[in-house]
Order: sequence, then C-alpha cells, then structure tokens
Amino acid sequence: MDAKEHLTAWFAGRVPAGWFVGSVDVTVDRDEILVVGEVPRPELPPDLSPEAAQVAWAGRIKAHREDTREDRIGIAQEAEVAFGRKVAWGARCGDRTEVFTSLGVPVMTRLRMPERQVLDTLIDAGVARSRSEALAWCVRLVGRHQGDWITQLRAAMTDLDAARRAGPQLD
Repeated sequence: MDAKEHLTAWFAGRVPAGWFVGSVDVTVDRDEILVVGEVPRPELPPDLSPEAAQVAWAGRIKAHREDTREDRIGIAQEAEVAFGRKVAWGARCGDRTEVFTSLGVPVMTRLRMPERQVLDTLIDAGVARSRSEALAWCVRLVGRHQGDWITQLRAAMTDLDAARRAGPQLD
C-alpha cells in the first residue's frame, strides 16, 4: 500500500458518516494533505438560474464548514501527529469546490533576467503585487491551460512508481 492509499483509507475511516456523499478525495504533497468531499446538494426549484444555484451551493458548503469545524480540527491534529503533514479541508457541492484553509508554502527559485522581467511586467501591469504573487499566477495559468498534460505526467509518474515497486528488491 502506498502513502496516498494509506491516507485515503485512514481518512475514509476517520471522517464521520454523513459528512459527505460518497468517499473523500485525498491529495498529498510533501507538506500537506488535502481532504475534499462532496456535501449533499440542497433541493432547489427546477426553474432556478445557474447563478442562483451557485449561491445555494456556496451556502451549503459554508454551513458544512461551520458545522464541522471543531471535529475537523480534531481530526486534522490527529493526522498531523500521525503523518507529519498539515491537513487542509474542502467541500464540493454541485460544480463548486471550496478549499477552506490550505498552506501557502514558500518556494525558492532562481530566475535569470528574462524570467524576472516577465514577473516584473505582471507587477507593473497590476496583475500581481509582488514577484511571489506573479510566480503563483504563472503556475496557476500553466495548471489551467496545460491541465491535460499535467494529468498525463502525473499518471506516468504513478506508473513509474508501480514499475519500481514491482521490480527486483535488494535486501
């Protein structure tokens, strides 16, 4: 069992029944565990506009966040001790997903002048307030527009990890 599978199983067993519809989605990186589940949709009139549905879904997510706050904190503290990572929570309702509190992890990088000029242009244009914010904006842009490629890359890495585990083991 790999680490993600272990964490998914742990949270499936630890999250109280009734919080979410179906199983939780667990995403893991070196610093954080993100747990997102689908909350039940509110019953809406059939003639409600898509914008009004978004408002209702946001309200359901907010209610879930407030109603589960104490228990989520307790589960997160337990997981942080057990797994050495911070835990963030989120909820999904309809096509709306909100992450409640996720880490903003500083990342060090070295950029040459042409890359710094790109960041500075974003600052000068008012797109970002700092180089850090401009770099985060660039990463989100790549993630949004190259999402299929990133997904393929992640799948290839998962296949590579499986091949390594299946290979010969040295004692």
